[in-house]
Amino acid sequence: MLPDPPQSQPAISERELVIMLALLQALHAFAVDAMLPALGLISNELNVTDPNKRQLIIGMFLLGLGVGSLIPGSLADRYGRKTVLLVCVAGYVVLSLASALVTDIDVLIGMRFLLGIISSGLSVLPQAIIRDRFEGDRMARLQSMIAMIFLVVPMLAPSIGQAIMLFASWRWIFGAMGLVGVLMMVWAWKRLPETLHPEYRQTIRPATIARNMGEAVMTRSSIGYVLGSACMLGVGWGYIQSSQQLVAEHFGAGTLFPLIFGGMALAMATSNFANSRIVERFGARRVSHAALLTYLTISLVQYSLAQSGHQTLWQFVFVQTLSMMLMGFVGANFGSIALQPFARIAGAASSVQAFIRMVLASLIGWAVGQSYDQTAVPYSQALVLSGVLTLALVLFSEKGRLFRRLNKPGTTHPVAAP
Repeated sequence: MLPDPPQSQPAISERELVIMLALLQALHAFAVDAMLPALGLISNELNVTDPNKRQLIIGMFLLGLGVGSLIPGSLADRYGRKTVLLVCVAGYVVLSLASALVTDIDVLIGMRFLLGIISSGLSVLPQAIIRDRFEGDRMARLQSMIAMIFLVVPMLAPSIGQAIMLFASWRWIFGAMGLVGVLMMVWAWKRLPETLHPEYRQTIRPATIARNMGEAVMTRSSIGYVLGSACMLGVGWGYIQSSQQLVAEHFGAGTLFPLIFGGMALAMATSNFANSRIVERFGARRVSHAALLTYLTISLVQYSLAQSGHQTLWQFVFVQTLSMMLMGFVGANFGSIALQPFARIAGAASSVQAFIRMVLASLIGWAVGQSYDQTAVPYSQALVLSGVLTLALVLFSEKGRLFRRLNKPGTTHPVAAP
């Protein structure tokens, strides 16, 4: 384990903290999106005969994120956020570099699953760190800012992956993942403070962990938002897994695919920026509920176009971009609403919520991706279904009423100097 940095180091600013947490989370986005242009080459080099099996390189990594999410939150409630986060980044580096040496597709898929498990804290712990310092709509605003910076990586990652393959093998994409991981580990070690309040420190006892996680799961005002976000995230992951086949091959985008994918990510980042500007004024519930209803409407438009049999590339791109922008308004707000009741057990609550969200999303994403049939119809059906289910789940948590604003603007808590 790395030693603590010097005690005289000044406390981290809010801006640097947001950027750091966003880029730590973005290590996962890089592990997914940089691989997309390489899936065809990997499939050919490793002699994969099933055209949809290549999707498992992405899908099993996402499933690993979900399965592993149960672990780091409770550990961080006991040992602190920083120590557990650094271990997760180290695991990301080691398994990324190991993946570059694999010569069998099944071993690579298994390695990606392990990579997801060991680096799952990169999704869980940034949320707990933000919850340590903020609450309510203020927390939603900061999560939107994190998401906005995070989405810079999906904009660039496919082009970076494609650029690497112009000069080297696809294996060097894994090398780039390892290098970026090392840089982030050094930055976090030197600058990230410990945000866990000493009075909130939990014991590592199965009964305590089970009680804390059970409380997070059984809270009605929270669980509908967790399950609803899993529905929408799962369809988004299904799109990512099948996007190379759907956009590049079915709609004929070809080499424009990385630019189109990056443009959609830019639009999603823009919506997160817009959310960060308005959420404290209007409230996370009002903004996310309006976005959800609009998302359902746009999904019906996408379904109608796909069913017509004459949908063009640019029709698909336009409507899909709108859908992703609306996901941007929903995601951060749902996350903050779901985590709001759990200040004392933010790590455990973040873990169990991430576990539910990511496992369900990965299974939904796998089903959506594997349903690809050389058309956009299965994906458009999944969009509509996710919108309907999410609306029902939100209504459950809200006891049938939308657009309420239940909490006041958030307050802050001091952060211990590193």
